Amino acid sequence: MALIPNRTKFRKVHKGRIRGKAKRGDYIAFGDYAIQTLDRGKITSQQIEAARIAINRHLKRKGKVWIRIFPQKPVTKKPAETRMGKGKGNVEKWVAVVRPGNILYEVSGCPIGVAREAMRLADAKLPVACRFIAKEEE
Repeated sequence: MALIPNRTKFRKVHKGRIRGKAKRGDYIAFGDYAIQTLDRGKITSQQIEAARIAINRHLKRKGKVWIRIFPQKPVTKKPAETRMGKGKGNVEKWVAVVRPGNILYEVSGCPIGVAREAMRLADAKLPVACRFIAKEEE
């Protein structure tokens, strides 16, 4: 089950650049523990799903998981052995653009040791460096 948008205003978008730090989605909103990106990059819908499965398998259905990113940017690719020109390629995958500070996943309802290990397993599935953070207790 890959995450993709139901519909978009435009089929294809410019590549763009990933600059600056996260302006939003940079604090723990729902759970007690989370992983936060340290790099900038693009995370595909397959990588998001693989990390989610890794977290859920380790938690063994104890606790709740929130996914805080969504792949809403289409990435196109031209077929192999195709000459240049003739327009932009077809949409190959969907990616979520992340900047340093973005929260990717949050969990609650489990001990900190279990959450830390689950997030470590999820981090191994992702192409960006992440760190484990816990909610500040007021």
